[in-house]
Amino acid sequence: MGEEPLFYDRAKIYVKGGDGGNGIVAFRREKFVPYGGPAGGSGGKGGDVYLVVDANLNTLLPFRYKVHFKAERGAHGKGKNKTGASGKDLEVMVPPGTLVYDAETGKLLADLTRPGQRFLVARGGQGGRGNAAFATSTRQAPRFAEKGEPGEKRWLILELKLIADVGIVGVPNAGKSTLLAKVTAARPKIASYPFTTLVPQLGVAVVDGRDLLLADVPGLIEGAHRGIGLGDQFLNHLERTKILIHILDGISPDPVGDWEAINQELEMFKPALARKPQVVAFNKIDLPDARERTSEVTEALRERGVQEIFPISALMGEGVQELMHRIAETLSQVPEEVPEEEVAVFRADENENAFTIEREENCWRVRGRRIERVVAMTNWDYYEAAMRFQRILEAMGISQALEDAGVQESDTVCIGDAELVWGWEQG
Repeated sequence: MGEEPLFYDRAKIYVKGGDGGNGIVAFRREKFVPYGGPAGGSGGKGGDVYLVVDANLNTLLPFRYKVHFKAERGAHGKGKNKTGASGKDLEVMVPPGTLVYDAETGKLLADLTRPGQRFLVARGGQGGRGNAAFATSTRQAPRFAEKGEPGEKRWLILELKLIADVGIVGVPNAGKSTLLAKVTAARPKIASYPFTTLVPQLGVAVVDGRDLLLADVPGLIEGAHRGIGLGDQFLNHLERTKILIHILDGISPDPVGDWEAINQELEMFKPALARKPQVVAFNKIDLPDARERTSEVTEALRERGVQEIFPISALMGEGVQELMHRIAETLSQVPEEVPEEEVAVFRADENENAFTIEREENCWRVRGRRIERVVAMTNWDYYEAAMRFQRILEAMGISQALEDAGVQESDTVCIGDAELVWGWEQG
């Protein structure tokens, strides 16, 4: 078995709304009423599946162990015109910052950022109608009922981009994790060699009475924007941060070169990242060699447009308080971003009665939202139900369209999961 990932920021899941309950065929059986009327009740609606943002989550790891999510189906109808109970909705909890894509088309369906936000991803099917619903003045004793509509189903891709006030960037071993541990209750794994941090780390710091969420992103190296060292995956998590702390390694052979390289990686990955406000900290001044270079590095960075550099020792805490005050002050000047409205998965702009006909190798394929739903809900055990389906084909113009396309007697016509033989007796 492979190693368990510590951080999980991409997942593929299957969601399915509950099937609608079946309608039933029943008739009143009352004393002194020899020919009671239809009394079959309709089925209940299937439950919907929602994604719900849980502020306590910061990873998609739970979806490594559970992939399939199905809502409860509706109960079947009963006699005496009793409708079956609706199925319970299913809520699937996801962390803030979850992007939702349709796995088949790759289309972005939703950008879930706000705690408590609910997003419908699979509707439950409607309950099938019982025979009482089909009674008319000319058909007083219908002997058929509908099956429940199947719930909608789809595969989704979930992608997490952490939402944090502050992103901490720098070359490997610059001291990002040490700073995070110093100013928050986070306990990242820390050691004196590159790439100690293999996953993003989060921590909350309280500065001037304000809670600040910090994200320590694994060290960036040259080529990170191309995916070297998994850099492109980590850079994704910086997109939602408001400002960046850029940590320079005080004992690096070339701290200024490191600063330029990191900013170049940000620019090449996404220019908007390089434009985010940065607060630069020169770390490890508890070491004599670093402290001696402080003035030299500060002057070189000022020549490159960096007006303020904070000398700090993340390990000892020297200069950290001043740095965090500047972070809080800078954050207060950043305008609040208005999150994009989530994209509706299900839209009403599709013509319900629209259909297409294609000639496939073994059948004529009819596709269309309404006709496929009718097929799924038709109970073929009842002759009257089959006759009703034929009338719907004719009313929607599908019968004529098939004949115009060249369908012949005994040809197979496929609609949804049903395979029908063309050439029924006209009713």
